[in-house]
Amino acid sequence: MALWHDRAGRVSGLKIATLVAVSVPALLLAVDTLLGGLGPRPYDEAIHRSGDWAIRILVVSLAVTPAIRILTYPRLISIRRMLGVSALFYLLLHFGLYIADQGFDMGKVASEIVLRTYLTIGFVALAIMAALGATSFDGMVRRLGRRWNQLHKLVYLAALLAAVHFFMQTKIQAFEASLIAGFLLTLGLYRLAAKRRLALTSPLVLAGIAVLGGLLTAGAEGLWFWVGTSVPPLRVLEANLMLPDTIRPAWWVLAAGLAVAVLPVLRKALKGGAEAGIRRTA
Repeated sequence: MALWHDRAGRVSGLKIATLVAVSVPALLLAVDTLLGGLGPRPYDEAIHRSGDWAIRILVVSLAVTPAIRILTYPRLISIRRMLGVSALFYLLLHFGLYIADQGFDMGKVASEIVLRTYLTIGFVALAIMAALGATSFDGMVRRLGRRWNQLHKLVYLAALLAAVHFFMQTKIQAFEASLIAGFLLTLGLYRLAAKRRLALTSPLVLAGIAVLGGLLTAGAEGLWFWVGTSVPPLRVLEANLMLPDTIRPAWWVLAAGLAVAVLPVLRKALKGGAEAGIRRTA
């Protein structure tokens, strides 16, 4: 069955759109490589771009299950595997480019992974994602049974390790790393709320998660700067509260969370309007 078909064998517009979206970063990277648009250090730029897209797509894949509950749109489940495999593709590209940058000296690559903590963490995340990718096919799902769900919960550990790797790689330029960490923390809150049987279709519950997610993002950013650069965490928290020229990641996470909280209201209003229109034309 082709990638763009659903389980019934029909062409799926949702899967086509997803396939196009996850392919665009790789195509742009290929074009810039051919046209010399990667700057004076092309390997470094390509390594960073592929790694950035790997964790971005991984975060989106983790957002699928909460989105299904919030939007009550089960068809989204059809793209979760595609997103996960795409994240693995960019991770493998990220690692492959690093190997190429080291002149394909596998001894040097292995020693660097062992000696550099951020590389060790990133490699463990890659190994977990590779194991999940190898067991993502229908045959492995049937063969593993209940163990499949337990194994694939490791994706959250992989995402956490990837976020730590991202922080350690970016060092003081940690804006996007903080943003990614904030989204992961917020997704963790959605998961916790679902386990406690809180209604993820309730705007109040979602707004509460948005506020808490924003606070956790500010805390994660402050903790990173404290541990990584010895900047007092209170200074970072103060910067988050003062709304300077650059809007801090915590506010972006809060805004995104509040936008999600509005979605059930909009969906209900649109559904009610459609039903009213049907009644008028009946």
